[in-house]
Amino acid sequence: MRQKKLLPVKGYYPFIFLFFFFLFSFIPVLIDSAPLFSPTWGFSIDLPGDYEYVDGDGRDRFTFRSSDEATFTLVVYGGSYSSVETLVEDVRVRLGNSGDIGYFDYRNKKAAFFELDFILPNGFEMTGWGLAVELNAGEPELLLALAYGPAWREDLQIQHLSVLDSIAPTREDWRFPGPVTEFTYPREHRIARPLWDLGVEAWFFTEDEEAAQDLIDREFGVLRRYADSPLWREAWIRFYNAIYRDSYDRLANAAFIVERTLNVPPLQDRDFAGQVLDWIQSFYYERDFGGSDFTNLVSAIIDGRGDCDSRAMLWAIILNQANIPAAIMVSREYSHAMALADLPGLGARFEAGEKSWLVAETTSQVPIGLIAADMSDPEHWIGIIFPY
Repeated sequence: MRQKKLLPVKGYYPFIFLFFFFLFSFIPVLIDSAPLFSPTWGFSIDLPGDYEYVDGDGRDRFTFRSSDEATFTLVVYGGSYSSVETLVEDVRVRLGNSGDIGYFDYRNKKAAFFELDFILPNGFEMTGWGLAVELNAGEPELLLALAYGPAWREDLQIQHLSVLDSIAPTREDWRFPGPVTEFTYPREHRIARPLWDLGVEAWFFTEDEEAAQDLIDREFGVLRRYADSPLWREAWIRFYNAIYRDSYDRLANAAFIVERTLNVPPLQDRDFAGQVLDWIQSFYYERDFGGSDFTNLVSAIIDGRGDCDSRAMLWAIILNQANIPAAIMVSREYSHAMALADLPGLGARFEAGEKSWLVAETTSQVPIGLIAADMSDPEHWIGIIFPY
């Protein structure tokens, strides 16, 4: 398992556009946005940057502790428990835990989400949350994760929930909402909703919009803890990764409908990407200075609204679902975000993750490959390439 690095932000400034040099003019951008991954068991977890490994065997047992007294422990049991229920009951007895327990299915895997409230041998009361889940449906391997801290540190509760929600039992699970969000907002009933200004509808779950916004609000609360930290870059990348993961499957049908509507007749990748960009550029510009300042992507694609980073991520998800590699880049100095895509042709490009990405501005009606002259310093941009 390895650590990762991160990044920043949002906004709009007047644009004086500069067509960047030549086809082979590349600008390097700092990136590194991979969650921690277990090659042994195949699960991943995206911990805040200040969580340090303090104990374990490096294979089946891991304990991390943050600078503000939050503890995260993860253990994989390779068949020593017959079920999730048996494991959770043993945890309850061994800890003397008095918290409530809820059982559910996470992507066809048996799971339990439970409250932690126990007392250590030294008399300190601990509170937090726990998750137990099958690593693979119907298989004996079980993952147990506990996120907790001193009972008086109520401010750590959203961080505990965020850490548990970042767990993906398998690589495929990373493109679906996390287990805590699925427990809180189970997706059970679909509804057709119109897509902004396209004259077509797509399927969403009735809970998608509320769940997506709740995750953004929670993750923004975690992000704010690192606003003045040297780890602010890591915090920003983690924030965007969490939103991307939560949104990817929620937008799966909508992305397909957008492609079917705008890619007619079948276009070259750059032309299709330009069609999607024109459509997103027509959205209403929206800021929320009192909150996360990020419009959840379900609302964005239905209502046609959002700031630069929500639009950039929406464009990236639609392109990725159409098998066109896409990413985003953000800048705290410029208070702005732009989209990136692996596309041919002329235009401003940024080097990240061994690719030369073409830039895309989502908040002004300009073609792919243009960037404002007063925002073109590569030192002020960080690219975020989403895992998997």
